[in-house]
Amino acid sequence: MPLAIFGIDGGALDLVVNLLVLFLIVVYLALIYWTYLDARRRIEDPVLIACATAASVFPYLGTVVYTILRPPEFLEDREERELELRAAELELRQRIEQSCPHCEYPIERNYLRCPNCERRLRNPCRKCHKPLDPRWGICPYCETEVRKQRPERDTRRERARAGRTSGKRPSGAPRSDGPTRRTQRPPVGAQGRPPQRPGSSR
Repeated sequence: MPLAIFGIDGGALDLVVNLLVLFLIVVYLALIYWTYLDARRRIEDPVLIACATAASVFPYLGTVVYTILRPPEFLEDREERELELRAAELELRQRIEQSCPHCEYPIERNYLRCPNCERRLRNPCRKCHKPLDPRWGICPYCETEVRKQRPERDTRRERARAGRTSGKRPSGAPRSDGPTRRTQRPPVGAQGRPPQRPGSSR
């Protein structure tokens, strides 16, 4: 045999072939197990995990196809990214809530006015004088009902309507101090009758 030149006889060749076949079988089983573990770390659906494992039963080709089609990231990485996004949104929301809505200057929760633009942020409770959120209907500190203030424009309209219905001039309406227009009446004759046109008969 030509292999006898290299010192390899029939028994040695069989041993090499058997070792090679054993190595391929071990690698094949290891790829099936690796596909199963990798699919569990990347896929949530157990049916898809079973399909990926079943596809890897095809020698080497199934594992190659799974490697191409598998999700690009692990479930842990995706959950960690979602947690980071939620934390960033929560931090942004807190910054918005802790800043002035008019000038975006950083403020505290117990501020009644913005120290930068000096605009009203909250109203104090009439009993405990603690700052209240405009959306609250009751004071959470002393259980006092909060009177919601109506806009100034609405109060002016109500006053104008009340003045019209009562016949009085509403407060804040401009006074008319100028002379009033008088209706012109036709001239009256000596006996209290209007003059007749010439040529007209009774």
